Amino acid sequence: MDIYLPWFTLKYVPGIGNLLYKRLIERFGSPEHVFEASDDRLLEVEGISSRLVSAIRQANLPVEAQKYLDTVMQKGYRIITLTDPGYPILLREIPDPPPFLYVSGTLDPSAHTLAVVGSRNATPYGLTTTRRLCSDLVGKGLTIVSGMARGIDTAAHEGAMMGKGRTIAVLGSGLDQIYPAENQQLFHKITENGAVISEFALQALPEAHHFPQRNRVISGMSLGTLVVEATRKSGSLITARLAAEQNREVFAIPGSINSFKSAGTHILIKQGAKLVENVQDILDELNLQNRPLSRNSVTGGVKGAQVRALPLLSDAESVVFNALSPYPVHSDELVRKLSITTGKLMSILLQLEVKGLIQQTAGNYFTRKAED
Repeated sequence: MDIYLPWFTLKYVPGIGNLLYKRLIERFGSPEHVFEASDDRLLEVEGISSRLVSAIRQANLPVEAQKYLDTVMQKGYRIITLTDPGYPILLREIPDPPPFLYVSGTLDPSAHTLAVVGSRNATPYGLTTTRRLCSDLVGKGLTIVSGMARGIDTAAHEGAMMGKGRTIAVLGSGLDQIYPAENQQLFHKITENGAVISEFALQALPEAHHFPQRNRVISGMSLGTLVVEATRKSGSLITARLAAEQNREVFAIPGSINSFKSAGTHILIKQGAKLVENVQDILDELNLQNRPLSRNSVTGGVKGAQVRALPLLSDAESVVFNALSPYPVHSDELVRKLSITTGKLMSILLQLEVKGLIQQTAGNYFTRKAED
């Protein structure tokens, strides 16, 4: 484990952030060589001042560092440094990559990766679309990268696994602090089908300032970033902005003009993001040589997936069910649209809900239930 101690030592030198860390490694090749370099040579590195040279000379690690590294290995995790052949190739190209990553599972550094992000409070349309699209994408050889958050992130990982492909989760916390807690099982499933990674120490909590840092890794290790659903102030827009700054592709799936949850994706499209209707739109933009898919690959079925068979419905139930969509519709709007009494409508909606076909959301809104 001694090979990692110099990496940790340089990481915790006050004033040496990820950007300067990368410059030092590019100049000297390793942390050991940084510590061995003369003051004059260190000062040749852009951003290194006399004060930082002094801090490098005084660098030391607490005695607990070796014990901590032993714990990392005992838990079955790995550490991959910036110069390790297993470090993601694309991530190495950004200006401020993490000097090292904690990894649970297996990474393919040369994999064709696509980031998929979106709302934590997604609509059934967003969840279903994400699962189907990611299942098709892994079938074309792509690895799906996301943040293991609720909503679209979780659906992205699930879709990749549904398609028997690989997926990578990038955490805004340490590997021993799974967030959200209910994704503990998902964590283990992902490690069997790819990897969960973090730049934060094992016990690091999911603090707010960690997530912008996490987002640059999601976009940085990917050929492009796809935003499925996002409000105007969504954190997913930060990931998209970072992808653009990193000279990576930005994609967006359009939604209903009446849904505020798609307002952010529509903004991205207006700003030049590639509008995605199907998998082929992504493959073409990334110049990946794959067989074309049918034009309904987003909203149509997934090859190999089971199409949900509807239970027997009465004529009235069919009329109400067909009036619903993956986007929430208020009961008053249904009353007007169907010319039906409120009492009769609510009775039919209850029957559809009992049959597992629809769900009610806050404010007396109803929507078709997402397929499992």
